[in-house]
Amino acid sequence: MTEKYDIRPEQSVELLKELHILTRDGKLNQDSRRKLKQVYHLFQFIEPLLKDVGEANGRVTLVDHGAGKSYLGFILYDLFFKQQAGMDFRIYGIETRDELVARSQALAQRLGFGGMEFLNLSVADSITSDRLPNRVDVVTALHACDTATDDAIRFALEKQARHIVLVPCCQAEVAAVLRKHKGKALANPLAEIWRHPIHTREFGSHITNVLRCLQLEAHGYQLNVTELVGWEHSMKNELIIASYKNLPRRKPAERLNALLDALGLAEMNTRFFTPRTDAHGAD
Repeated sequence: MTEKYDIRPEQSVELLKELHILTRDGKLNQDSRRKLKQVYHLFQFIEPLLKDVGEANGRVTLVDHGAGKSYLGFILYDLFFKQQAGMDFRIYGIETRDELVARSQALAQRLGFGGMEFLNLSVADSITSDRLPNRVDVVTALHACDTATDDAIRFALEKQARHIVLVPCCQAEVAAVLRKHKGKALANPLAEIWRHPIHTREFGSHITNVLRCLQLEAHGYQLNVTELVGWEHSMKNELIIASYKNLPRRKPAERLNALLDALGLAEMNTRFFTPRTDAHGAD
C-alpha cells in the first residue's frame, strides 16, 4: 500500500516507481523519502517561475544541466506541465553519462512524456550545441560539480534565460587559486580567513557562490539566495535563484572585480565574466 501522506495528490505513483523512489509495492524507504522531500521542496520554488514564463509567453523551454536520472525533469513534467492544457513546452535534460540519457529517453517514451528530450552533452558543450534552441526560458543545475555550475551560468546568460535555479556542489577551483597565492596573501590580515587548509576549502566554496551571485547581478538579475532543505538532509544545500529584471549592472560588476583583486583571484576574471559597464541597463 502506497504511503499517500508523503506524495502529492496529483503525483503519478507509477512515475515514482519507475524512478525507484517508490518500491514496486508502493513503499518509501528513508533515503527515498529524503530525496522526494528535496525534489518537492525545490518544485515549490520552481513552479512560480514556470507560471511566470508561461503566462508571459504561452510556452516554456527548460534546460536541466547535469540531469543524472532526470528526477527533476520528470517531476516537473508530471506535477506542472501535464496539468497545463494547451501550453507549448520543452524540457531538455543535459547529461554526460550515455546510459542515463538512454534510460531517461526510454522512460519518457514509455510514459508518453512527449515534451522531454535528453542530450548526451557536457554543460560546456551545450553552450554551442545546435541541438538546443537559441533562447531558453529556465535553466536549472542541481549539484553540478565545481566549474559545471559556472558553465551552466554561462549557458543561461548566452541563452538569455529569464530564470536560473542553481544548487552548487563541490567547488574546488577558487580554493586552488587561493592556495596557490597563499604565501603572498598572508601579508594581508584578511588572509587569515583561509590560512588553514580546511578554511581554504570552506572559504573557497563560500566565496565561489558569492562571486557567482555578483556575476548574475552584474548581468541584470535579481537574486534570492536561501537553503534548499534542512542541513540534516544535505550539506550541499545552498539554493540560488536568479530572475532577469534588467537591473543596474555597474555596482555589482565593480564589487565583483574589487573582490577578485582583494582576494588575489584576479586571474579568474574570465571565469566570473561580467558585461561592459556601458552595456544596456548599466547604471
